[in-house]
Amino acid sequence: MAAEQKPNADIEGLSYEEAREQLVAVVGKLEAGGASLEDSLALWERGEALAKRCEEWLEGARKRLAAARNQAGPES
Repeated sequence: MAAEQKPNADIEGLSYEEAREQLVAVVGKLEAGGASLEDSLALWERGEALAKRCEEWLEGARKRLAAARNQAGPES
């Protein structure tokens, strides 16, 4: 187990669209039920990580918009 990779390490490289698509799939699986407790927990953890990745992308977009507005200067 020492050489094992972080379970959701692949999420860091996902685009916003990819992360959102995977998050929708995870939510669908959780809502469908039928998974074992262990599988449900793993899905929940992945969903949390995907939601965080989406939030990071959105925050980055907000910062870029704010910077662009500041560069444009005040409008009269």
